[in-house]
Amino acid sequence: QVQLVESGGGLVQAGGSLRLSCAASGRTFSAYGMGWFRQAPGKEREFVTAISRSGSTYASDSVKGRFTISRDNAKTTVYLQMNSLKPEDTAMYYCAASVSSYHYIVQRDREYAYWGQGTQVTVSS
Repeated sequence: QVQLVESGGGLVQAGGSLRLSCAASGRTFSAYGMGWFRQAPGKEREFVTAISRSGSTYASDSVKGRFTISRDNAKTTVYLQMNSLKPEDTAMYYCAASVSSYHYIVQRDREYAYWGQGTQVTVSS
């Protein structure tokens, strides 16, 4: 089992940057594929980006080229670097962990067993 704690959210102007962190407990962090999701008020949760155990990544079209996911297995932490932020990026951001095969990039939320409590990102225009 793994526990996830997100941090780094806040208020930023459009065009600005934020880096979110997701710290995982436990010694088996490298066994998990990791992902970031977001949910805006009145909208469904949506996939943002994910990273496999091998370090391969995939991002949704809405953030591709602006957001970058990375992981540090030694620090049991996954990061989300968000650049060129837009007001439509405003949402609660959640990290998630999935027991997965080495190269598999988990995109579907139902495949994630563990979730953090979320961190709010607000982008002003």
